[in-house]
Amino acid sequence: MSSDAELIGRSLSGDTDAFVEVVSRHETAIGNYLARRVGRQTAEDVLGEVWVAAFESRASYDRSYPEARPWLYGVALNRLRRLWRSEPAEEPASDITRLANEWDPWPEVDARVDTQALLRQALARLKPDEREVLGLVAWEDLTVAEAGRALDMPAGTARRLLHQARKALRDAPEVVALLQVPTT
Repeated sequence: MSSDAELIGRSLSGDTDAFVEVVSRHETAIGNYLARRVGRQTAEDVLGEVWVAAFESRASYDRSYPEARPWLYGVALNRLRRLWRSEPAEEPASDITRLANEWDPWPEVDARVDTQALLRQALARLKPDEREVLGLVAWEDLTVAEAGRALDMPAGTARRLLHQARKALRDAPEVVALLQVPTT
């Protein structure tokens, strides 16, 4: 089985099927990453742009890395950033936990909504680079070095950002409150 680097090299030599193989290897992972970031519908549109951008920039791929997945996450993130810059500013969302308490008869669902809202608040306070490294390591199952490659930063910088993100989350009041065991 050829490595991604070999396939990209072959695609640069005119073998278009070689790049199709790279796409088929990674389309599920990249598609799921995009769906978690922007929802399934928008992800489908962005995914096509990712493959076009990856194909057009494949000559810049560092073929000393056999697997292209971290590079593809970087391409996907750049497409997401372009999408986000093009969108109009949104109105702030109303407090969903207040709405949930008015219509939801199940306290367990309320607690889950509250937990999700609290975790989102804690994640939103992270610096963007910290959030990106954490997401790539925790949800996309990349190593810290691969996350650094995806974000075009040294592995040591990615390691530091991951440490800072984990510490910030451990110290976040929302997370501290979630982890405290209620005494009844």
